[in-house]
Amino acid sequence: MVKCVYCGCELSDERVIEVCDKCGGSVWGEKMFNTIVHNMETARANGDLCNDHVVREIPRETESFREF
Repeated sequence: MVKCVYCGCELSDERVIEVCDKCGGSVWGEKMFNTIVHNMETARANGDLCNDHVVREIPRETESFREF
């Protein structure tokens, strides 16, 4: 289970966005939030959405980054 990033309620693992309907409607407005969810679901169905990759290890700093 994942949790809503705003209120912390539990959401289905199949959800395309980690925001519940109540919070999504409050943040973006219901019409815009529904459009966002619909577009993300369509992108996932087409294989264009890749938000299921979890970074387990933070990459080390590169030498060029340390120079700054």
